[in-house]
Amino acid sequence: MALQMDEIRRLAERVAASHCLEVVDVEFGGGGKSRALRVFVEKDAAERKRLRELAAAGEGVDLPKGVPVEMLSGVTHEDCAAFANDFGTLLDVEDVVPGAEYTLEVSSPGLERKLSRAEDFARFAGSLVKVKTFAPVNNSREWTGRLTGFADGVLRIDPTAVKQKGKAKKAAVAETMEIALKDVEKANLVVEI
Repeated sequence: MALQMDEIRRLAERVAASHCLEVVDVEFGGGGKSRALRVFVEKDAAERKRLRELAAAGEGVDLPKGVPVEMLSGVTHEDCAAFANDFGTLLDVEDVVPGAEYTLEVSSPGLERKLSRAEDFARFAGSLVKVKTFAPVNNSREWTGRLTGFADGVLRIDPTAVKQKGKAKKAAVAETMEIALKDVEKANLVVEI
C-alpha cells in the first residue's frame, strides 16, 4: 500500500478545522522504525486576527521583542497535543499510513517557516525571505531580500535590503528582482530581530 499524502493532508485539514487551526505543511520521512509523519499547524485566519487585535490592545499576548505578530503561528503546546491526539486516532481508524510503526510529530511552522503557496507569499509581503531557485537568476540560485510583493504568480524581492552572500554578492543586484513562483525550489522567512 503506497503512502497517500493527499489523503493524509485532507484528514489533517479536517481535524485542524475542528481545532481552529490550519495545516501549513505535511511531510513524511525516514525509514524502518524511524519513520516520521510531521504536520505543521498554525491558528486559522480568524484566530490570527484575534491575536493581532489582542497584541495591538496590549492584552494577553506576550510577543518576543521585534517579532511581528503575523510571523507567529499562535500555536501552543496544548494545541499541538490536542490536534495530535485527534489526528493520530483518525489516522489509525482510516489506516492511511502503511506499516505498523511511525511517529506523529505536530508543531508550529516556526519563525523561519517554509513558504510554498501563493497565499504564503501574499501574506508575508514586507518580510525578509530567502529564496532558492531551480535555475540561476542573475547568475545566482540563492537570494535573500525583502519580499516587496506577490502578484500574477511572480514574487518581487528587494535584495538590497540585506547583505548578499556567495554568488549573489558578485551578481549585479537590481533594486527589485522578479522570480516566478514556478521557478522557486525552496523559500522561507528570515527572522529580523
